[in-house]
Amino acid sequence: MRKVLIVEDDREIRKLLADYLGNKEFEVTQAGDGRCALAAMKDSVYDVILMDMMLPYNSGTELIKTLRGSRREPAVARTPVIVISAKSGVDTRIETLRMGADDYIVKPFDLDEVYVRIEALLRRSEGGAYSREAGEERLAYRGFEYDLEKNEVRYRGTALKLTAKERALFLLFLKNPEKTFTKANLYESVWEDEYLYEDNTINVHMSNLRSKLKNAGGTEVIETVWGIGYKLKGGE
Repeated sequence: MRKVLIVEDDREIRKLLADYLGNKEFEVTQAGDGRCALAAMKDSVYDVILMDMMLPYNSGTELIKTLRGSRREPAVARTPVIVISAKSGVDTRIETLRMGADDYIVKPFDLDEVYVRIEALLRRSEGGAYSREAGEERLAYRGFEYDLEKNEVRYRGTALKLTAKERALFLLFLKNPEKTFTKANLYESVWEDEYLYEDNTINVHMSNLRSKLKNAGGTEVIETVWGIGYKLKGGE
């Protein structure tokens, strides 16, 4: 049975999620504050953690940093985290994902959507389009490897000459292999600014990135979804 930790100080929301996921055959552990969450994370390894950001004692930010910093326990450090928060600002969502969260859902939420997001995240972590190497700070995809510590992209051991923005774009695709990104999504995530329709920046950077990846691997890595944007090839 898959194990989920729900970290939420609102008792009604916590119970709602617990009852729903319990009926989906998850083994549910609940924590009403950051201190209880830390204790729960020390006691067990979870398949996924659902976490609010505004918590008593220890904030969601502190919990994510503690989790990702668990170098002595690689399985704990790699636990997928879905943030469920009332904060809906783009900057907040981007910063939360960059600090180590795997997904972000804004309150009020739909329970079925939460479940679908969990299932998608678990599919990826169990061996989808990319994998996080056990005990290593690396993302791997079809011969490509992103070394997070060195901030370097390699193909079968050979480093690629990518610009900082190209690396940031590729990392975004690797972390979200099933997501189709619009140009606005990419621009707001990497450049952290409002996307203007007539701006050609994304076109230029995406063209250069795709060309470099294809030259290295011999095949298309990022594909165009006509009328929408781009996605990692092989993502659903």
